[in-house]
Amino acid sequence: MTATTATATAANTAPVRMDLVVPDVIPALLKVREAIDNLGLDKKLHHLVHLRASQINGCAFCVKMHLREAREDGESNDRLDRLIVWAHVNDFSEAEKAALAWTEALTVLDHKTDYASLRGRLRTSFTDKEIGALTATIGMINLWNRTQVSAH
Repeated sequence: MTATTATATAANTAPVRMDLVVPDVIPALLKVREAIDNLGLDKKLHHLVHLRASQINGCAFCVKMHLREAREDGESNDRLDRLIVWAHVNDFSEAEKAALAWTEALTVLDHKTDYASLRGRLRTSFTDKEIGALTATIGMINLWNRTQVSAH
C-alpha cells in the first residue's frame, strides 16, 4: 500500500465531524436537551436511564460520563454496579424498574414488545407528563449514544 493509498483509506474511514459538516445540528440538540432537562424528571432516575441506555448502546464515552454524573448527584456505587441486572435485584423501586423497562424497550426496538403493558406499568408510578419527560429523555440519550458511537 502506498502512502497515498493509505491516506485515502484513512480519510474514507475517519469519523464524520458533525460539528464541522452540519454545524447547526449540535446547538439545536443542546437546546432540545435543555428543554428536556427542564421537564423536572428526578435526577437519579435521569442518570439511571441515561446510563442504562448507554450500556445497551455500547457507548463507552457516555457510560463513563453518566457514571460520574450519577455519583456526583449522590447515586450509590452499589446501585450503579447492579444497574445492568436491575430486573433481578431489589436495589430499585418499582417506579425505577418501570422506567428502566421503558428505557430498554425504547432502546432495543422489538416488534414483539408490549408497549401498552409497559405504559400501564409506568402509569402506576408516573403522570403522563412524567412519562412524556421520560420518553423524551430516553429518545435524546439514544440519539447522543448513536452520534457518539458513529465516531468510534
